[in-house]
Amino acid sequence: MKNFTCYRFYKLTAFFIFLTASTAIAQKDTLKVLPVDSVTVVKPDTALIPPKVLIDTVRYRFIGDGNFTRGNVNRSLMVLRAELVFSGPVINIATNPRFTYGKQNGVLAERDTYADVFVDVFKKRKTYVFGLGVLETSNLRRIVLRQMAGAGIGYRVIKTKKNDLSLTDAILYESTNFAEIKTVTTIRNSFRIKGKHSFLQDKFRFNHLTFIQPALNDFSNVRWNTIMSLELPLNKWVTLRTSFENSYESVVESTRKRNDSRITFGISVGNK
Repeated sequence: MKNFTCYRFYKLTAFFIFLTASTAIAQKDTLKVLPVDSVTVVKPDTALIPPKVLIDTVRYRFIGDGNFTRGNVNRSLMVLRAELVFSGPVINIATNPRFTYGKQNGVLAERDTYADVFVDVFKKRKTYVFGLGVLETSNLRRIVLRQMAGAGIGYRVIKTKKNDLSLTDAILYESTNFAEIKTVTTIRNSFRIKGKHSFLQDKFRFNHLTFIQPALNDFSNVRWNTIMSLELPLNKWVTLRTSFENSYESVVESTRKRNDSRITFGISVGNK
C-alpha cells in the first residue's frame, strides 16, 4: 500500500512538472519581441508639426524729444514718437505714430498728429513689395486732414549687424483738406531712403529717413521730409538721442511758410 501511494505521488509530481514545462515552452514560442526601432521611432505622419504663425517677433521703441527756452522768447516743444514692428516669416507690419505740441510766447504753434502703417511682404528678401496708409493733421501748416494710401516696391541695399539701408518707391493717392484753401487731391510718386548705422561696437548710432514726393500731375507740387538722429545707447533698453528734422511743402496757405526745421533732444526706451 505504501509502495502504491508513493507510485501515485511520483506520477502526479511528474505530471505537474510536464505541464509546467509545456506551458513555459508554449509561452516562449508565442512571445514576440518588438524591434527597438518600432518603439522609439515616431512615424512621419504622426510627428508633431509646429503651427505656422503670422507674427513671431515684436520690436518697439517709445521716444520723447523736445526743447524749451525761456527769456525774451518763451518757447516749448514736445515730440512724442513710437516705433512698433510686428515681424513674421512672410509679412512685416510697422507703424511710426507721432504727436507734436509746441507753444511760442504762450500761443499755440504746433499740435500735429501723424499715424501710418506699412505692410511689407517678403521683407526678408532682397526685393519686396509693400502697401501703406497715412493719416495726418497739422496746426502748424493748417491741415485739417491729410490722407494717403498706396503701394510700391522696396530694395534692401545692405543688411548687416552694423548697417541697414533700403530704398523704396511707391505710387500714392493723396487728399489734403486745408483750413482755408480748397481740398487738394493728387497722385504722387514717393521715393524713400531709410538707413540705420552702428559705430564703435554699437556705442554710437546714426539713423536717417528721407521722403521725396513729387506730384505726377503737377511737378510744381512737391514735398520732402528728412529726419536724422544721433543716438548714444546707455544700455539695452535706454538711449539718449538728438534729432534734426526738415520738411518742405510747395502748396501751403498764404500765411504759412513752405519750409520748417527743428532740432530736439530726448530719450528712447524699448528693445528696438
